[in-house]
Amino acid sequence: MTDRAPTTRFPAPVDTALRNAGWQPGRWDIRQAEYWADTLRTHTSPAGHRHTIFPAAVEAWAEFGGLHITPTGPGRQIAPTTLHLDPLAGLHMARTLQDLGRAIATDVCPLGEEPDSQALLAIDASGRVYTLDHTGDWYAGATMDTALTTLLTGTLPTRLTPLPSPSSA
Repeated sequence: MTDRAPTTRFPAPVDTALRNAGWQPGRWDIRQAEYWADTLRTHTSPAGHRHTIFPAAVEAWAEFGGLHITPTGPGRQIAPTTLHLDPLAGLHMARTLQDLGRAIATDVCPLGEEPDSQALLAIDASGRVYTLDHTGDWYAGATMDTALTTLLTGTLPTRLTPLPSPSSA
């Protein structure tokens, strides 16, 4: 038990999971965020694909980057997911993120991963968050806060990619 009162920014289970991971209101590690930005910006895949860096990603990395977040309760609709917010998890995924960006008409950058499922977390230029896994692409929320709440409370994200029809499977 903690003596700290939860913030009103996040639901209690999300706030607890974030604080257990080392987050606190006002957390801001811009030096680390700039390191990640420089590393991603200078990486080129063998096929010539590069990452696009934008303020929404750098801001998310500065506040939440480096955290290993473990959910503290049962899921609402699905199992909540453990998160590791390290954009270098997507270093070699520039083409995949460019493909998603073309599909949703915006730039997309890596945010981290869901280690248990090996899903990639991504953020777009507007701050919307996505998760990409072997089953498809998912929309986790319009903001970082909403996405953290979705993923850490086991709320079902919205599928972006259609399921294959039985005739095309």
